[in-house]
Amino acid sequence: MTIVPMTERHVPALVELEAVCFPHPWTAAGFAEELHNPLAVFLVAEQDGAVAGYMGFHDVVGEGFVTNVAVFPAFRRQGVAAALISAAQAICRERGIARLALEVRESNAAAIALYERFGFRQDGRRPRFYTAPAEDALLYSWENQNLPL
Repeated sequence: MTIVPMTERHVPALVELEAVCFPHPWTAAGFAEELHNPLAVFLVAEQDGAVAGYMGFHDVVGEGFVTNVAVFPAFRRQGVAAALISAAQAICRERGIARLALEVRESNAAAIALYERFGFRQDGRRPRFYTAPAEDALLYSWENQNLPL
């Protein structure tokens, strides 16, 4: 598996992945905008030339805000999301990004366990943040310990 920056060639597969994973999927135009957004960091996991998953975040004044992490069902439980998170954390270390934050459905125990394994800690809740179905979001963040004091 390789982790690469998102390019135009990935967009069709990412649109398909979004439709599989989320009730309100991103569009091709949304991904295309991110290709030209200087704040965007979108990473794609490829396995034997196929898109296995992706993770996107925005670097806003030294803090990262995750947009989505998604993996095709055929590639789940194979370390794809872990590789994406690890790569994102490495980018944060390289760029001096102090914190990486995200929201996760409170019922998504697998994602929560993965985030906690990578040092994310719960630091809040957004009531009724998600729809289809309605659910609270738990706020998680990871602090970059490699920054000088």
